[in-house]
Amino acid sequence: MNRFKSVKIASILGIIGNIFLLIIKGIIGFITNSQAMIADAFNSAGDILSSIMTFIGNKIASIPSDEDHNLGHGKAEYIYSMLISVIMIFTSLIVLKDSIFSIFNHNKYEFSVWIIVVCITTIIIKFLLFIYTNKLSKKYNNLLIKSNSNDHRNDCVITLFNLISALLTLINIYYFDGIVGSIIAIWMILTSSKIFVESYNVLMDKSISSETKQKVLDIIKKHSEIRKVNHFNSTPVGYRYQISFTIYVDGNMSTFKSHKIADKLEREIAKNLEEIYLTVIHVNPIKVDDK
Repeated sequence: MNRFKSVKIASILGIIGNIFLLIIKGIIGFITNSQAMIADAFNSAGDILSSIMTFIGNKIASIPSDEDHNLGHGKAEYIYSMLISVIMIFTSLIVLKDSIFSIFNHNKYEFSVWIIVVCITTIIIKFLLFIYTNKLSKKYNNLLIKSNSNDHRNDCVITLFNLISALLTLINIYYFDGIVGSIIAIWMILTSSKIFVESYNVLMDKSISSETKQKVLDIIKKHSEIRKVNHFNSTPVGYRYQISFTIYVDGNMSTFKSHKIADKLEREIAKNLEEIYLTVIHVNPIKVDDK
């Protein structure tokens, strides 16, 4: 339960922080007519929605399994991650269009020291949020919080470029503003597309990674009584997986002993691989001289 509680706190902090940044970026962006700052404000608006989606998705995913949802509600994380990515891609395309328009129409904006203040404030807030969410992402392997963490990190870099753009206006270089706005939009599209693909793969029941499968097979190999393994399947259950496979043992072995081996194997996999939610093992007899 600590996993869901931590993600809940992270999403609330994200909502509060991004609302504050949206307000100050929007005000300064429209006053100065800075396309990069306006693009950054749109990015913060998307971040608010992302944090809200994270909160909702995490709340649903935390609901335990029931008769209608035997494997729990973990996939809600990926449904809402996909929604976040689609909305962010749509927002990014609008920002990209406006930024390109700004470049070709040589839009100028009025320099203000407040742009510098907003940029520095954004970098500080986003860097602190990145450190916090990145730690949670690594600890809990949560795609929702991972997407938030990546977004906070990207915002630090993007706002740094925004700061450079503002300083360049002091020497009458304005085209960089539109370029930065375009970079922000393209970066948002790329990161959102990556999250979309990750979410899609889980929702389409993509198998566990070859590395994780090999770890399972390595555990099985430690049991000399198991002669062969077949029919290995896996199904994602939220951020974890349910796996099933068939083991073949000596046909002369008692049913009790063969199932005792299977039970022990299930416990070993659960103990050593946190990403495995449930292991289902079918036991078949085999002649000792069969290959």
